[in-house]
Amino acid sequence: MSQINSTKKVRVLIVDDSSFMRMAIRGILDRDPDLEVIGSAIDGADGVKKAMDLRPDIITMDIEMPRMDGISALREIMAKSPTRVIMVSTLTNEGAKATFEALEAGAVDYIPKNITDSSAAQKVFKEELLQKVKAAAMFAVPKKSAPTIRSAVPEKLKPAASRLKPGRISCVAIGASTGGPIALQEVLSRIPVNFPHGIMVAIHMPRAFTGPYAERLNAKCSLSIKEAADGDILRPGTALIAPGGKHSSLVRQSAGLAVRTAPIDQFPGYIYIPSVDIMMSSMADVAGGSVLGVILTGMGNDGFKGMKHIKEKGGATLVQDEATSTIYGMPKACIQGGIADLVLPLDQIGFEIAKIAERNDGK
Repeated sequence: MSQINSTKKVRVLIVDDSSFMRMAIRGILDRDPDLEVIGSAIDGADGVKKAMDLRPDIITMDIEMPRMDGISALREIMAKSPTRVIMVSTLTNEGAKATFEALEAGAVDYIPKNITDSSAAQKVFKEELLQKVKAAAMFAVPKKSAPTIRSAVPEKLKPAASRLKPGRISCVAIGASTGGPIALQEVLSRIPVNFPHGIMVAIHMPRAFTGPYAERLNAKCSLSIKEAADGDILRPGTALIAPGGKHSSLVRQSAGLAVRTAPIDQFPGYIYIPSVDIMMSSMADVAGGSVLGVILTGMGNDGFKGMKHIKEKGGATLVQDEATSTIYGMPKACIQGGIADLVLPLDQIGFEIAKIAERNDGK
């Protein structure tokens, strides 16, 4: 991860075919003393040209535009002059699918386009825009080739020997945020179809995105992956993605661990949605020392309390290392808090989860 000189303003290029959105984004960014809007573009082709001419630190890129769409423009920019790009996405099924395609093509993050007449929605968009632009300025500049996501484990790539203490793991809890969509796909793609335990995932995403994201993962990984619904049972070989817009916890039933969803107002004080802390803490309560908690890249410290609770109940914890994290906030909180049993690069985490299952089976 690199850092832009703190004495200089972060230079931003806005690419959007909507004059309203260009003015709205400029109005938000121009009021911040740390940011400087250096130009705007009316479509993807114009955006590519201005990106080459102006060399911005950050680009906000709309997805749906005439002449050249945002993903095509992103790919051209990444091929010619890699730049930190944040996609501005509509809160629709198609917008979600396009966003995940953009992340695979090299975008560093995304912002849901949610400017309406609601003052609350406008406030959320403003806060998220400022937060993500400033955070993106701290990312390493992407390389010319976007990360390759594997749909199957390469035969020649072998995992390191497990360094977690032997123990009885019966379920896995994974949390992630910024950079998480690509990181989680990398992890789950390393886990075989016959994995004998259930996996529950909480990743910070809006309601319209978690369903399409689960479908995308299901198509690319060996595991069975779906968006969790209230009452779903955590089953072997299956990963459930906590739905956006609400919180998810797990309770014990006769059939096994079952998902319980709840409106966010039932958990005041939890600002990250869905909450990793709520999901992990509930799993620790119902499964005790048999939980493996995993924290991947992400902003903030969501997951720290949940991982701490897993440790207190006798479970095991694993976090992504700094070098491979898009944002080191969530892993760093666990490491500094002394609750990480093992720290691994991203491409070893899925292997480690699989090795734990083998050890539990006595292999």
